[in-house]
Amino acid sequence: MRTSSHPPFQYPRALSIAGSDSGGGAGVQADLKTFAALGCHGMTAITALTAQNTLGVRSIHPVPAAFVQAQIEAVAEDIGVDAIKIGMLHSAETVRVVARTIERFAFRHVVLDPVMVASSGEQLMEDATVAALVDELFPLVTLVTPNLDEATRLLGRPVRGLGDLERACTELLALGAPAVLLKGGHLAGAELVDVLAQAGTGTEEWLRLSGPRIHSRNLHGTGCTLSAAVAGFLAQGLALDEAVRRAHAYTRKAIETGVDVLTGAGQGPLNHGHAPMSMQRHRR
Repeated sequence: MRTSSHPPFQYPRALSIAGSDSGGGAGVQADLKTFAALGCHGMTAITALTAQNTLGVRSIHPVPAAFVQAQIEAVAEDIGVDAIKIGMLHSAETVRVVARTIERFAFRHVVLDPVMVASSGEQLMEDATVAALVDELFPLVTLVTPNLDEATRLLGRPVRGLGDLERACTELLALGAPAVLLKGGHLAGAELVDVLAQAGTGTEEWLRLSGPRIHSRNLHGTGCTLSAAVAGFLAQGLALDEAVRRAHAYTRKAIETGVDVLTGAGQGPLNHGHAPMSMQRHRR
């Protein structure tokens, strides 16, 4: 009896479509560390090269949109993709190429972190790119994960206080996103709240994740890490609510265990490897 030469197992496969951070704290570097820590096989399609460190971004070199497409196709056609995390998209053309490629391959799980402003304040996305992001990508993804600064830019108004989070989520869903994880980390106060809102559900069904503020200088790449963790757990087959819960817990622990570590003179990275999981194996 003839047997297949292909092994019966495969790893959960997670693809990061994002910019490269030469300092290793955010972007594809943070995504790959997160995927590895969660037992996934991480892959990348780099959208931009940055010269940066813990003090800020010095220079950005965009990757041509056609080459971004080639990277995604190379991975999808051979290895396959269980979940995608999208980060920095530097141009409207790149946004459209990524959207067309998602449609072509019908990727099932896509987490969009709308990276618009660097931790140090640099603007990373022009208005035309923001508009393309909403029009082209929001309807295609599983989840959008804006922080309050990004929500403010998307909505054209400031998000003020805890009481405004639900209203902002409703407005973000109205832009076409099927689900939104609005991160409240930039609000003042000792307690932080993130809200997961899904289209077609009432506010009473929305998931609220809260915890005491962790005071740390090492917060660079927090948003990248959280969205990559959601994608990693989705790649393992978890439902969205549970993937968000686990990603939230993983990211908080990565912050907590990196508080007293000195990396550079500015905002240091999280401790992505605080509790690494073995590489998972799923049946094909």
